[in-house]
Amino acid sequence: MQMSDFEHLRHKPPTALDEPRQLIVACCQLRSNVNLSRIVRTASCCAVSRVIVTGNMKIDPKIARDGAEQLPISRHRSLPPVLRDLKKEGYRLVGLEQTTNSVDIHHFSFVRNTVLVIGNERQGTPDDVLRLLDDVVEIPVYGMPYSFNVATATSMALYEFCRQFPTG
Repeated sequence: MQMSDFEHLRHKPPTALDEPRQLIVACCQLRSNVNLSRIVRTASCCAVSRVIVTGNMKIDPKIARDGAEQLPISRHRSLPPVLRDLKKEGYRLVGLEQTTNSVDIHHFSFVRNTVLVIGNERQGTPDDVLRLLDDVVEIPVYGMPYSFNVATATSMALYEFCRQFPTG
């Protein structure tokens, strides 16, 4: 195939899903408006059903772009009560964190009804949230520093979920 065999398309239309994604992103209180805005943008690209935010971080519409308008975003004072309710609704709570028994994301099988729980950039996931999780996955790091940026890691995890469930 030669380069002339490809046509440049600036933005392809979204891929239609057979069913809506039953994937929720729940963010512990983050420190950076930029990280939260990047997470919202990626969540929107992945057709996440909603984003749960704690704390008073602001979403920058220039970074989040259409995600800030298209994606349901709910704000809560505390994450544990919300996670307990979602667990009762049948969602599996999966933390994205490095812990003693976390599983390499490359060897983890998501379920359709998943809440991906994202920890704070510096302190990680608080203990009261960790105790509620069904699973914890981590993304292997091969250099320094010891972990990826929270927005980058969230993007990788969302992409892996979409890879496992490409049609919704």
